[in-house]
Amino acid sequence: MKKENTHIEGQSYPMEWLDLIITVTLNPDSTSVDTITDAQATCICTQLDSEASRLKSLLKNKVFSLTKPGKIRLLIRHYHHTLIVLLDHAIANGQHPAFKTTLLQPVQEKAIDTLDNLLSFIETRFAAYLGLEERVPATYLSVVQSELSEQLDKVRQKLQPSLGEKYVLDMVWKVLETFTDPEVERPAPITFADVLYHRELLRSLEQLEEGDRISTRYTLLEETLIGMNFNHRGFISSFTQKTADRVNMQQDLKERITLLALYQKELKQLIAEPDRCYQTGHPGLQTTLDNWFSQELFFLEKKLHLNIVPIGADNETADERKNTYKLLCTLSEDQLGILLKAADDLKVIISRSLSNVFNQIVPYLSTPYKEELSPNSMRSHTYAMEERDKQVVIETLEKMIEKIKEY
Repeated sequence: MKKENTHIEGQSYPMEWLDLIITVTLNPDSTSVDTITDAQATCICTQLDSEASRLKSLLKNKVFSLTKPGKIRLLIRHYHHTLIVLLDHAIANGQHPAFKTTLLQPVQEKAIDTLDNLLSFIETRFAAYLGLEERVPATYLSVVQSELSEQLDKVRQKLQPSLGEKYVLDMVWKVLETFTDPEVERPAPITFADVLYHRELLRSLEQLEEGDRISTRYTLLEETLIGMNFNHRGFISSFTQKTADRVNMQQDLKERITLLALYQKELKQLIAEPDRCYQTGHPGLQTTLDNWFSQELFFLEKKLHLNIVPIGADNETADERKNTYKLLCTLSEDQLGILLKAADDLKVIISRSLSNVFNQIVPYLSTPYKEELSPNSMRSHTYAMEERDKQVVIETLEKMIEKIKEY
């Protein structure tokens, strides 16, 4: 195993055959390519498939044999860079008149498809080890755009939207069409992360199966876009408008709150890829939608508690009136517990004990999901904190910091 690791950087060149085919056999500057026979062309095409399978298997085995992330990153980037160089060379070969013939053109196309397939494999399987924010070379981008444009036409014909999905699906098609159009002026260079995202988005649409649906209130397309972190402004606007329309159909305020809470609950059950995002540098889709749900619930809860209580109201109504003096917090019970514990540990709040902090503050708090909070229960949950709850608290504090800076 050690010996294999020391040869990763290449005393033996794993892509030697592929390199020779691209830079010598199919290179008009090195070989009389017009002398290639039909049998030789067929043999090259067959061997290209075998070579792609071999290189994928070899790369997976090499990555598996390494234990240090730095060495894996170096290996992946070396393969990736070499394949892009060979792709550039293959595209340059194709400009020669000899490759316009019916015999050599399929060989040229097969070589480019093989290189593109290997690059796609690396970018999908080993994305974490690539410099995804680097600019994509123009020749490779041209191949990717052509490939995705062809796939887009096929998927569009296959996927028929339901009545309520047409607007959203048209929006997604527009995003993919813009990406695959080489004539579109772009505000920023296309990166490998952009390529990977649009490939995965198109693949997810192609693989839509109604049986994979998880929630009862969202369509399969909405679930897919949430999972893909499709934080497109138009989709956010469309999604929230559609949800608001459905909730507002409920006449009773409590029914609206219940329905909105159910929508938010099902949103939290959908799993989004953490490193996947349509617009980098913008808040994640799930975070944006979750914040919107919390704000709307806060507003409705506030309206619910503003009812005027007449003299002689029964006990239940009086209790509701008493609850209007509680502070409604959009954080969950567990998240509030983390915040209070941190304040006690840092002596932002000074008290004789953590229990006293919870006993003094918690009775005056409520959440959109729970009117009566238990100090003891909240305190006990701080002994086993969920990572997601810690992350939400951190993000909330960061937003507060940014807001304070604006004062």
